[in-house]
Amino acid sequence: MTADANTKTALKALGVVVTMGSLAWASVPLYDWFCRTTGFGGVTQASTTASDVVLDQTIKVRFDASVDRGFAWEFKPMEREVELRIGETGLAFYEAYNPTNRPIAGTASYNVAPFDAGGYFTKIACFCFEEQVLQPGERVEMPVTFYVDPEIVKDRDAKFAKVITLSYTFYETDLPQETAALAPEITKQTN
Repeated sequence: MTADANTKTALKALGVVVTMGSLAWASVPLYDWFCRTTGFGGVTQASTTASDVVLDQTIKVRFDASVDRGFAWEFKPMEREVELRIGETGLAFYEAYNPTNRPIAGTASYNVAPFDAGGYFTKIACFCFEEQVLQPGERVEMPVTFYVDPEIVKDRDAKFAKVITLSYTFYETDLPQETAALAPEITKQTN
């Protein structure tokens, strides 16, 4: 092989590595965009307004809660299930409790099952849209306002859903700077 052939081979290999690296880097945001757009994988939709159509048909919504392994909070739904008309605005509450002697920040991830219903489950307001910080011993009720889009009855697969399960999992995140600066003082006061 000549030096020219070696250079071409090296450049091709470098091009493959750069292309693969770029695709790997872009895959997470592209997958996230795809799931939000299509509801794939149980990802829900968001809206600033309620549905303007309410059907006579009802659907049950179940609520589930968990925390990441090692996360100190206690987290649970206040109510396990509601039944509402498709298109009707629902309101549910989850309870979180920080039993420790230090402030802890958390962020909730969520999904909907069955996955086919994810594109029709619409949140108007949700605690999951923002990071939550609980002080030592603090217990809070966190609301989620939602509706099931009436378009679900036209979907070839999702129209058969009679029960939708909304699941949240809380993960610990870094404290905001202003809270982190006060954390040692808060911990001392609670001891």
